[in-house]
Amino acid sequence: MENVFKYFEFSDFFKDESNQFSGNDICFTELNATHFLIFEKDNITYHLYVSRYLQRKDIGKKKPEILELVIENYDKSIPEHRIALRQYLDQT
Repeated sequence: MENVFKYFEFSDFFKDESNQFSGNDICFTELNATHFLIFEKDNITYHLYVSRYLQRKDIGKKKPEILELVIENYDKSIPEHRIALRQYLDQT
């Protein structure tokens, strides 16, 4: 997964303080000024979300305006998971 995070320029993981992600560690990449992809690390699994925040600094601190689960239990070896991630990132 580290290669996925580096390739798509996700932030380093940090602790969620907003309780939107159950206090788990999260990382994100920017789609535009208000929309972000977020990976939540839940023990050894990762969940991918698309979200909308008023500003980047709100991620992990405030509740998002929009939060939609894209892929539960993301697995980079599953082509459909890789395609879904790329579809969001190719739109920017």
